[in-house]
Amino acid sequence: MNVLKSTYAILVYCFLYLPILVVVVQSFNAAKYGTSWKGFTLAWYEKALGSPVLVEAALNSLWVAVLAATLATGLGTLGAICLFRYRFRGREIMRGLLLALMMIPDIVMGISLLVLFVVLGWALGFWTLLIAHITFCLPFVVVTVYARLRDLNPHLVEAALDLGASEWRALRAVVIPLMAPAIAAGWLLSFTLSIDDVIVSFFSTGPTFEILPLRIYSMVRVGVKPEVNALATLLFVVPFIFITLSQFFSKEEEGT
Repeated sequence: MNVLKSTYAILVYCFLYLPILVVVVQSFNAAKYGTSWKGFTLAWYEKALGSPVLVEAALNSLWVAVLAATLATGLGTLGAICLFRYRFRGREIMRGLLLALMMIPDIVMGISLLVLFVVLGWALGFWTLLIAHITFCLPFVVVTVYARLRDLNPHLVEAALDLGASEWRALRAVVIPLMAPAIAAGWLLSFTLSIDDVIVSFFSTGPTFEILPLRIYSMVRVGVKPEVNALATLLFVVPFIFITLSQFFSKEEEGT
């Protein structure tokens, strides 16, 4: 039975990661078409990073991801505190809507946001893309921070209030430091979700503002070039690092 479980796990991981491994290996292949191995090279990374168009798209992606993660983390943290500490009409409905937002298919969210922007008469570009990214990152932050709040000792806040601290000071001096690992994990997760999003971004941005995932998508439609493998590898490595850091903060949070 253990052999069957191990074999099944190995097959699943191979199915998930073998295509990514092929892309990573091909990004270092000197052959232009990747049908055979012609030796190790970094030329495709140099070509990709030396392209002004690709560099601009990468910087746009980084800028949007940092802003979206920061704003979503701030709003999500306040939202989680509000849902946890206060009782108000529609509280459970709000929680349900946040969870539903996490399960809505990306294409549905992208189309709905596009319709909203068209109705409002907003030109598609940086601001609409930023709003869209904040929208789909927000519920992940709320869930992460809310889970941490449920594990906190509520008497700590009550003690701070009894000692004369205002709610704002108790939040700043007691709650936020204790939630720091969850807040950091929420930011890292939001950054990861934002920097490699394609579907929602496709419906939310215009021709005046291009991000790297959409640029790669447009390049792949006319054939997979070697520099695409290099860019795909970078897009895999960067979120992987942030996800690893997010898991580190989550484990640190569990240990506190």
